[in-house]
Amino acid sequence: MRSRTLFFCLYLVLLLSGCASTQPVSLVEVRAFADASASLGGYGELARRYRDTYEREQPYLPPGADRQARANDAKRKLVYNDFVSVQRAVVLYMQTLSALAGDARYDLSPRIAELGTGLQANTESGLTQRHISAYTGVTRLLTRLAASGYQNRSVATLVREGDADVQTLLEAMITLTRLYSKTYENEKKTVLGLFEIELPMAPRNTERLLMVLARVHFLNKSAEFKLLDKRYDLAMQGLSRVALGHQKLRDNLHQLTRDDIRLMLANYAGDLRQIHEGLVAN
Repeated sequence: MRSRTLFFCLYLVLLLSGCASTQPVSLVEVRAFADASASLGGYGELARRYRDTYEREQPYLPPGADRQARANDAKRKLVYNDFVSVQRAVVLYMQTLSALAGDARYDLSPRIAELGTGLQANTESGLTQRHISAYTGVTRLLTRLAASGYQNRSVATLVREGDADVQTLLEAMITLTRLYSKTYENEKKTVLGLFEIELPMAPRNTERLLMVLARVHFLNKSAEFKLLDKRYDLAMQGLSRVALGHQKLRDNLHQLTRDDIRLMLANYAGDLRQIHEGLVAN
């Protein structure tokens, strides 16, 4: 009897072990990639720099340029909220992906409510109807997911349904980053151009202290712009890595447990963390 009981217990242990082995493995690398994708906060700062360009460049503007600069300032402020909404939708999607890839579940409904009703097409910025449709698609997907309490939903479901729209929104963010960079380049030319033209032409009897202060200010602005050059480059690299990483995730949904796929996702996450550190450090 005792041996029969022992045999049954061993059988039960083996049976339970076999059942446990059929459960999905922890998607550590997927969550790490999603977290790294959501944490590239430098884009928000670039959007704010774009919005506030006039406040910084106004003291350096040549005579007669202020009227046009004010008009450009009004346009930038008008579209700023839409630009931020694009980034917010991508970040929230990545946070949702992270939640589904982890053990814990948390309610993202309040964040989803912040996304608003939609965007406006803007020919100057490059936001088109296709981007607006993608934004609507991601918003509806996340809303539906939250309404279901994340039940019967998986990483595979989210990525399959969301990939096309997320890729389109990442494309929009790349387009907007180019716009931010172009606006920044114009600001840099305005600021540094003033010093490059005026300092050599300054009369010799100009007060020495004033000249020293002007040269110091010029050197400080030059150093600031060099750091910003790197930041815009890092932002573009980060967006490209997020887009490519999500595409690879979509292409390999049926084999996420393979060691080479897990390593690939871990490498994307590592690259994005390095880019984030660069954005924060500079």
